[in-house]
Amino acid sequence: MIERKSFYIGGEWTAASDRELLSVVDPSTEQALATVPAGTEVDINRAVAAARGAFGSWSGTPVEERARLLREAADALEARTEEVAGLITQEMGSPLAFSIAVQVGNPVRVLRSFADLLGEYSFEEKIGNSLVLKEAIGVVGAITPWNYPLHQVVAKVAAALAAGAVVVLKPSEIAPLSAFVLAEIFDSVGLPAGVFNLVTGLGPVAGEALAAHPDVDMISFTGSTAAGKRVSAVASQTVKRVALELGGKSATVVLDDADLGRAAKIGLANCFINAGQTCTAWTRMLVPAARHDEMVELLRDAAAKYTVGAPADESTRIGPLANANQFKRVRDYIDMAIRDGATVVVGGTGRPIDDEHGYYVAPTVLTDVHPGSRIEQEEIFGPVLVVIPYRDEDEAVAIANDTPYGLSGAVFSADQDRAVAFSRRLRTGMVDINGGRFNALAPFGGYKQSGNGRELGAYGLEEYLEIKSLQL
Repeated sequence: MIERKSFYIGGEWTAASDRELLSVVDPSTEQALATVPAGTEVDINRAVAAARGAFGSWSGTPVEERARLLREAADALEARTEEVAGLITQEMGSPLAFSIAVQVGNPVRVLRSFADLLGEYSFEEKIGNSLVLKEAIGVVGAITPWNYPLHQVVAKVAAALAAGAVVVLKPSEIAPLSAFVLAEIFDSVGLPAGVFNLVTGLGPVAGEALAAHPDVDMISFTGSTAAGKRVSAVASQTVKRVALELGGKSATVVLDDADLGRAAKIGLANCFINAGQTCTAWTRMLVPAARHDEMVELLRDAAAKYTVGAPADESTRIGPLANANQFKRVRDYIDMAIRDGATVVVGGTGRPIDDEHGYYVAPTVLTDVHPGSRIEQEEIFGPVLVVIPYRDEDEAVAIANDTPYGLSGAVFSADQDRAVAFSRRLRTGMVDINGGRFNALAPFGGYKQSGNGRELGAYGLEEYLEIKSLQL
């Protein structure tokens, strides 16, 4: 049993104000693997005060020094890759190979990307007779989810620190263990006291206290759209800036000239990645009606290769869902779709492994799903793909855009120019063309109820900057 008893506040490990502990459960065994303290408003107040006290000095720190510390933190995290990947696999169920490559690999790359960016970014600009200054926003409250528990933290914290802002982090209570390691790393590289602070706790308690705090200048939140709405409402009382990275119901649009085999393989991989617990997952596949049946057979064959099992097993491609609530939610959505007339091509609600323990759901492909139905409109956050035929490009655009979300998407075509032209018609923040690779420097974020603001690269850095004009 891992026992974390202290918060990281003001450069020190300090006891929580309350003795209440939160259990962290291994989703592959359904057994508790760790406890962390349950932070209260008192703890948040202490962390915010520490951050406020550190802001003046940190915001004036030369960018070269900020870059050096971020780069050293990246090196220190990389050196602990196996340890941190193991923690993430235990706390939320990602297959170990995925945890190594993505759950830890991406945070290392993001830390380095912001260190590199500081070497070329200009924090001032001359416009006519005005000097425009880009200054750190102040104290940032970062509230992060459990599905990418370290990457989502680093995407916010690295950008904020690069900008000269200071941070109070409230990670998800479901998967908080890697955040403690990050605090240890920042401490080990000599990040000044108070620049980064960590308080664990429940969203309605610690999260709301952070969002409401009058000395917090900005909240950066990643999570469900429902929770994001609540954070916005609470934060609005002090008119602080709020950046939201929320849900998605992204579409893969396969045009009639596309390589169906490639689209099936890449589209399914994106939907099933991290057991479908990815906000950008392409959970709807739109296919020309004339090629629908051919695509379904390709998806049936491809889905059979997705081995479900213990996340530490090298052969596992899909581990358990992260928690009991998510397990029930995904199975309920599949049941609902079947009642509404959907056909199960592969998967369904049966247990995909013999072990009676663990939150395992079979990777599922559904057809006979109607645009506008709940399974087509709502975020499931599990390994569930729905396949929908369309008559022409105009109908494909209409179906793809007709959800409350607009986070991500994909277009497949033999003609890249055609795919780009089609992508311009999609109301979504990101589109991958023929399986384009993730770019840690490109802006990450969405339209509509997928949130506002952007993360990563220069756009992510600028979320944490205020603009001041000096008329000369």
